Amino acid sequence: MAKRAREQARQQKREAKQERIEARGEPAPKLDADDETGLLEEFARLNDAFAADRVSQSHFDEEKHRILVALGIESDEDS
Repeated sequence: MAKRAREQARQQKREAKQERIEARGEPAPKLDADDETGLLEEFARLNDAFAADRVSQSHFDEEKHRILVALGIESDEDS
């Protein structure tokens, strides 16, 4: 019985969080699988370039933020 109550509480928290997100404005458009794959590949290349010292920290941070916003992981206000 307690397990069911915990799961219901989690579900209510998820729904409340989703409502808050939607209340802030229009949700980001959903990416199709090809777009998401392309962004993830771009992020992998960016990480490789940064690890090899081919890009600066500031460039890495800017591009990482742009990609994460496009993926819906961060918002524009997170910068």
